[in-house]
Amino acid sequence: MPEFTLRIEGMHCGACVRRVSQTLAGTDGLRVKEVRVGAARIASDQDPLLVDRALDALARAGYPAHLDPDSESITSQAGH
Repeated sequence: MPEFTLRIEGMHCGACVRRVSQTLAGTDGLRVKEVRVGAARIASDQDPLLVDRALDALARAGYPAHLDPDSESITSQAGH
């Protein structure tokens, strides 16, 4: 399952980590791999990856985010 990393603004504590984790976990098509202050690593079970869906969910929750340009797996390797 391909993964991507988001850089997330506005996270300062464990409560923020929990809220971001819950927001992403409640978003269809995403599997949360890791959340820490300032970042989240997410897997997507769909191709194309659901980066925009994750960004929109986080923005609605009050956490602006952007795709980490150093994400290791931006596109699916399946079938390529």
